[in-house]
Order: sequence, then structure tokens, then C-alpha cells
Amino acid sequence: MKNLVTILALLFYVHTAKSQMYSPVKWSYVAKKIGNNEAMLYIKGVIEQGWHVFSVNQPNGGPLRTSFAFKPSKDYSLAGKVMEPQPIRQHDKTFKIDIFYFEEAVIFQQKIKLINTNTTVSGKIEYMACTDGMCTPPLDIQFSIPIK
Repeated sequence: MKNLVTILALLFYVHTAKSQMYSPVKWSYVAKKIGNNEAMLYIKGVIEQGWHVFSVNQPNGGPLRTSFAFKPSKDYSLAGKVMEPQPIRQHDKTFKIDIFYFEEAVIFQQKIKLINTNTTVSGKIEYMACTDGMCTPPLDIQFSIPIK
């Protein structure tokens, strides 16, 4: 019985620690209709000073690129790929490749074609954030963006 209590306490601790993982990026979301059957999703990350996040176009062999997984729906379809502003480009001595990243803030955009004009787009962002001396583990952030 004592072992069972220890195991349950450890599982609770691991779950609590994971749910409280530090994230140096605060995400916000908004959608704007740009036509009768189209909308643009804006996904903004405000990045703490000294930290950066990586481009959706970060080459393999380096840090984890930012990626978006949109939940499939009969109400909309994706129109093209996620767009981003021009990232900072720098050669990284550790990875021995060029890395592409953003500091302070970044706004990613995704155009969608609407089948139902009132819907919600949901999904997740996977990213990592780094300073010059350390990185977070990969982080997953769930999002839900109403379109009206």
C-alpha cells in the first residue's frame, strides 16, 4: 500500500510539473474575414527578452522549427502554408547550420477557405524557445480561434 501511495504521489507531481512548464512565449489568436468565403488567422507570439523562437522554415539538423497542426474540419480548408515575416538569419556554431528565428514578437498567418462562415479553427503549436545559453524542451500549445 505504501508503494501505491508513493507511485500516485509521483504521478501527481509529474503531471503538475508538466502543466507548469515554463514558456517564455505568450500566444494570442484572432481571425479576420477577408472575403465571403475566406479568412486569415493571425497567431501572435510575444517573446520574452533574451529568448527567440524558430521559423516554420527552419532547416532540419538544427533546433525544432515552429509548426502548426490544424484540426481537420468540414467547415474550412487550409489555403496554402503558414506565412511568417522575414526571420533573423544567423550561422550557429553548435548546429553548424544557419538558423532562422524571431525575437520580441512574431505573427504567423494562415489563410483558410470557409465552407461554414461561423466556425472555430482549433489545433496546436509546437515550438521551442532558446536563449544564447539554453533551450526549453519542445512545447505544445493548444489553440481555438472563433471565426464569425
